[in-house]
Amino acid sequence: MSVRLVITDAMWGRIEPLMPADPVRGRRWADHRRTLEAIAWKYRTCSPWRDLPHELGAFQTAHKRLIRWAADGTWQRIFAAVLAQADAADEVEWAVSVDSTVCRAHQHAAGARKGGGLG
Repeated sequence: MSVRLVITDAMWGRIEPLMPADPVRGRRWADHRRTLEAIAWKYRTCSPWRDLPHELGAFQTAHKRLIRWAADGTWQRIFAAVLAQADAADEVEWAVSVDSTVCRAHQHAAGARKGGGLG
């Protein structure tokens, strides 16, 4: 099975300088681009993390990186920079849009009480 990649070279050229550097101590991080592809795949398909294709790396890596980048402001920096560049190049048409996409939860994630009790 081949995974369709969504991050073009031009897009990656804009994003790569905004990615955090490898930690000073410890192991090097997995490839940022592949991890970003994994995160994009997960949200594009509405699939569980565990269904991530092997060629996109370990699902734990992608999930942890998603959380880390949210906490350290990486996503905000990327969004602001890409939006500013696109707006300056007149590549953005400002219009309001409503998306009604739904990702259904697993049947066991419906919030029922554990233990089978009624009250």
